[in-house]
Amino acid sequence: MKTQLVNQYFDSIGWKPFRFQRSAWRAYLDGCSGMVHSATGTGKTLAVWMGPILKWLKENPDRSRWNPKRPPPLRVLWITPLRALAGDTEKSLRMPIEGLQLPWRLESRTGDSKASLKAKQLKSLPTAMVTTPESLSLMLTHEKLLESLAGVEAVIIDEWHELLGTKRGIQTELVLARLRRLSPNLRTWGVSATLGNLSQACDSLTGIGGSDKVKVIEGVKKKRLKIGSLIPKRMDRFPWSGHIGTRMVPQVAELVEQVQSTLIFANTRSQTEIWYQHLLKERPDWAGKIAIHHGSLDTSVRSWVENGLRNGSLRAVVCTSSLDLGVDFTAVDLVIQIGSPKGAARLLQRAGRSGHQPGAVSRLDFVPTNAIELIELAAAQDSIKVGNLEARPLLTSPLDVLAQHVVTVAIGGGFRSDELLSEVRSAYAYQTLSDQEWQWVLDFVVRGGASLTAYPEFHRVEVDDGRYQVTQRRTITAHRMNIGTIVSDAAMKVKYQKGSTLGTAEESFLSKLKPSDKFLFAGKLVSLVRIQDNVAYVKRATGKPDTVPRWMGGRMPLSSELSAALRNKVGEAADKKFVGREMKSLEGLFDIQQRWSTVPRPDELLIEAIKTRDGHQLFFFPMDGRLVHEGLAALIAYRISQTKKTTFTMACNDHGFVLQSPHEVDISAAIASGVLSSTNLMKDILSSMNATEMAKRQFRQIARVAGLIQQGFPGMRNTASHIQASSNLFFDVFTQYDSENLLLTQARREVLDLQLEAGRMMAAMDRIAGSRIVIERPDKITPFAFPLLVDKLRERVSSESLADRIARMQAELEKAADAKQAV
Repeated sequence: MKTQLVNQYFDSIGWKPFRFQRSAWRAYLDGCSGMVHSATGTGKTLAVWMGPILKWLKENPDRSRWNPKRPPPLRVLWITPLRALAGDTEKSLRMPIEGLQLPWRLESRTGDSKASLKAKQLKSLPTAMVTTPESLSLMLTHEKLLESLAGVEAVIIDEWHELLGTKRGIQTELVLARLRRLSPNLRTWGVSATLGNLSQACDSLTGIGGSDKVKVIEGVKKKRLKIGSLIPKRMDRFPWSGHIGTRMVPQVAELVEQVQSTLIFANTRSQTEIWYQHLLKERPDWAGKIAIHHGSLDTSVRSWVENGLRNGSLRAVVCTSSLDLGVDFTAVDLVIQIGSPKGAARLLQRAGRSGHQPGAVSRLDFVPTNAIELIELAAAQDSIKVGNLEARPLLTSPLDVLAQHVVTVAIGGGFRSDELLSEVRSAYAYQTLSDQEWQWVLDFVVRGGASLTAYPEFHRVEVDDGRYQVTQRRTITAHRMNIGTIVSDAAMKVKYQKGSTLGTAEESFLSKLKPSDKFLFAGKLVSLVRIQDNVAYVKRATGKPDTVPRWMGGRMPLSSELSAALRNKVGEAADKKFVGREMKSLEGLFDIQQRWSTVPRPDELLIEAIKTRDGHQLFFFPMDGRLVHEGLAALIAYRISQTKKTTFTMACNDHGFVLQSPHEVDISAAIASGVLSSTNLMKDILSSMNATEMAKRQFRQIARVAGLIQQGFPGMRNTASHIQASSNLFFDVFTQYDSENLLLTQARREVLDLQLEAGRMMAAMDRIAGSRIVIERPDKITPFAFPLLVDKLRERVSSESLADRIARMQAELEKAADAKQAV
């Protein structure tokens, strides 16, 4: 009966189950946990969702006993990485429930859910619940819910690759370990579309020492893709970042005109605001027909946009990764990517937002903001063809997340040390947690560690006859209000003087504005009226913006896989091999680069020494991504300054970095003395940067997650300056009186791993050590060097506008290039 019902349902929606979907259903019915890995828009949701439904149908074959007024208790938890996706996910999951007329109750529980619904759920949980890692962790603090959670049969994690390698992913692993303790036969399933380290991803999902019945089910690996690019009619031979982006607005508008619906992805929230305004300026008649969507907009604004996409009233949405995942917009015909996606997996993920259904073709058009980004697109396409997608590096034993989880469990009924330690070690991220680290965490939450014993507010967990628990109401309330691992700059509401909330912007941006300053937000031009009670009140404005908000986390580094592919594409150009429209369009650029300097091969490092009116410039082109280049620039500048007294200023992009000095540096002698050596690399990396200040900034995040500092309560949020001062005080106290504090150790490690990408830096230095160093001394700035020079100019205040000066420089270089070519 159960199979017949499911077949009838698929017939009713005009689909036929794929083989991989049936494989997933069988595996679920056999009691397995596992991963479903399949291209975006190929039916992954039904692959994991129908398993629990089929099992319930098998257990309840008599339809006459189904009673919608008495739905089954909680059976399935569906974890989504973004609360903005919960509504769409719920609608997708509800379709089979209604199609099969199941008596199930399906609800969401996220930070956006109404308080009345949450209160109702504390009394009775639904049969299936869509939630987030934070909300599920919060549920564990309610002891009365543990009995219901013990009946959970399955946890399904959507878009697992988005959580993998993050502290939210670690938080999810710990919650899963707790649920396995409550429900020993729990099935855990993950869904992912674009992942390089699939085996590791599955291990982190299913845990250590759990069920031996684990399946990795591969679905549709390669969906039909049509990737194009908008290439300017006249390609800049001396490109600079951001220049040709908005210049392409008319061509983008033409593409949007040709289809019914389009998603236009930008890499940063500020970029979405700029592009939305430019499109409206190009097509004023599109007012109300195009919209903007990013994570800082108010929930009501985002919901309006998403509904407009579904019902077809919006023809285009300019968005960030807020629409990267999960949302099933089958109506979207085209995806446009503004600027390099910085990774093949992200390009594939975004392409899959169009034609988001089995058998449909996914179409993406790429708009470069810099001519050199076309090389990145060509490299990404090569990576996709051979299936070389990015792996997500995993985190190991972050103690701030563990401390938060320990307090969570202590609130939700308490624990005994040995039992919880065994449970924690079953989480993949904590399998190597030492007894010493565990005892340190317990001491930290019980008495504040070695240096905070005298302060009762840090005695959060009490021990009574070997049982750890929390009884203080204030501690419980504060912990529940601050659960989570996402730490950003303090956010401030942006609200009309009289009217609705537009969203949030970071306090560090808004605090620098003066009343009447105009800025773009939520696709509107507004001016600041006043800041009061942590709310920025604004009114509509006319004219031109004075600024655009800059949100933290806007920089996406080039992936290591795409970096390698990029070097290969440049190497092909060195051999005069230009494959594809993108590379052929850059022949003029590569021709000048070769004539004035050289085009490096993958086993070469190009260094250009050029004198300009601003000083002596050293351009390095490792092509390892911005974050690696920032570290390498500081390292090499430090090493040179140890042998020659000089000062450096620097700029970096994904392709290289420049060191500017008032004095000429003999780079050949510097290399001979070991500036590119891997010897003492880690020591020199730390010496070359203000490692203490970087660790202090990183510690601020760790202190918040670990519960040392609080963001405050609704309506009483602590300011960024207050949080910073509190964090700095703890850092200084620990450094002076508790130097072995493991949170300090974690901060230093995260600086190396996350901020400096020390592992990639070391790999880059090892690769450079085995490369041939090519030093060129061109008379003029080359096409490769020009974008870096522009980035240097951005940092200086000039009496002439930046655009005017760049245009003049470009004209001079183009004239020189044409003159030399004629000769």
